[in-house]
Amino acid sequence: MQFESMAALATYLAGMGGFLKTVEHSALENAAILVEKTAKEEIGVQQPAWGPFEAWQPLADSTEAQKAQKGYPADAPLLATGDLQKSIGHQVDGNTAIIGSTDPVMVFHEFGTEKMPPRPVLGPALFRNKEAIVELIGEGVVEGIVAGRIVGGERFKA
Repeated sequence: MQFESMAALATYLAGMGGFLKTVEHSALENAAILVEKTAKEEIGVQQPAWGPFEAWQPLADSTEAQKAQKGYPADAPLLATGDLQKSIGHQVDGNTAIIGSTDPVMVFHEFGTEKMPPRPVLGPALFRNKEAIVELIGEGVVEGIVAGRIVGGERFKA
């Protein structure tokens, strides 16, 4: 696709109007799906340091003993019933994506408490995927503008 002038390009883009909003939304949706999937995968697995986020401290022996008594998996931080993992989701509204948990306990894990070290899930999931997010959004918008098609997020579904 070639344009004879910047004005021709501007006219083309202006004509795309609502379609570009759909393309942007789809690209952001794909990025949110990726971060959500990564966050869910982090539950139950000892996490290394990621950028500004420190590595998770191992669970205390007393915590492991309590988990064993209840029949929960051993050496699986934050994983007991799977409810915390299932509570992670995303929502995209306009050009804003929210990835989070409906379980209020996630806040304590993400930031820690006086008695519990932080075991962040959402921050590292976003940080780990920052380059992929830029690529997804860039690829999605370019595909929409150049090819007139929306890039689907099927490859990211959990």
